[in-house]
Amino acid sequence: MEGTVTVTSGDWESLGEPASLIRRVVFIDEQQVPQEEEWDGLDSACLHFLATLQGEPVGTARLLPDGHIGRVAVLSRARGKGIGYQLMQAAIHAARDAGHTQAVLSAQLHALAFYERLGFVAHGDVFMDAGIRHREMMLAL
Repeated sequence: MEGTVTVTSGDWESLGEPASLIRRVVFIDEQQVPQEEEWDGLDSACLHFLATLQGEPVGTARLLPDGHIGRVAVLSRARGKGIGYQLMQAAIHAARDAGHTQAVLSAQLHALAFYERLGFVAHGDVFMDAGIRHREMMLAL
């Protein structure tokens, strides 16, 4: 699956349907995150990002009003193509444009190096979230 990647942003009403399908596949199906933890009731307050590859939705992320970036997910068939990086760049720019002085996220341990390449720095102890080991990370904006 090669081609042009486009990242758009919008509210849950406009991007929720494709974003929720991606999150269901990645988090609920692949990673076994309980549905009640994935659907936390915060989506309507977030700015959402949707990555498409040749017009097909393949990745998503969200920016909470407090500057937290979360729910970063790319479908398995589209991984390794820089889509996660493009989603994160869009979320970081949106956080900066919203006036945040830092972006914060909870990274799954296997993804620490990915976020470090974007400039995030891990801090604090490892903690469990939805049965998966995480660490908090911050990026000064």
